[in-house]
Amino acid sequence: MSEKVKPYKESDLNKKQQVEKMFDTISGNYDGLNRVISLGIDRKWRKRVVKQVVAIRPESVLDIATGTGDLAISFAEHSISKIVGFDLSEGMLEVARKKVATQNIADKIEFLQGDSEEMPFEDNSFDAITVAFGVRNFENLEKGLSEILRVLKPGGLFVVLETSVPTKFPFKQGYYFYSKSILPLVGKLFSKDKVAYNYLSESASVFPYGESFNNILRKIGFKEVKNNPQTFGVASIYTASK
Repeated sequence: MSEKVKPYKESDLNKKQQVEKMFDTISGNYDGLNRVISLGIDRKWRKRVVKQVVAIRPESVLDIATGTGDLAISFAEHSISKIVGFDLSEGMLEVARKKVATQNIADKIEFLQGDSEEMPFEDNSFDAITVAFGVRNFENLEKGLSEILRVLKPGGLFVVLETSVPTKFPFKQGYYFYSKSILPLVGKLFSKDKVAYNYLSESASVFPYGESFNNILRKIGFKEVKNNPQTFGVASIYTASK
């Protein structure tokens, strides 16, 4: 199980409350800052997630930790009847709703605020469920994954895009330098929340990845679990079914 890293170490709030507060605070410049920090590569990773989901021809898709809605909006370009973006942070969802309003796709996407560990959906509700850079923010990882398994239809597809740690030289050394030195510095310079990008860096470094995360998915009850490292291993795309 991953170490429980919190954004605000001196706060009495639990991790879930702290994560909600943090994302509400940084929501206004989250997209632009992420493009800078990831050098734009995150868009390529998201396109690969969309391609895998669209390949199964789903009628319904749930995007958990949807943030400002980029992944959910990408699904709207395809013939999917029901798309739901779900997130803990209302601040992030406000940004997502504004994006949808300017693209004339509001009738295809619904954005809902709520807790991924206690979702308001019936069992077996969605053909596909995605989480991009969100599972490491769960208060209780196994509880959140169990809830995802509950609302995924039998035979449905679960896709996770999450940071991971390169294992080969020199990418491993470069990753640690970038995540420990450059990422927090950029966050401090351009974000209103000076600790947010320290948290994002630290939480990524301690989160279980590769076979460790695969084993957690299997423990929860997911089947056909696979992972595919991206860009020298700085991120991974995990797929599983029910």
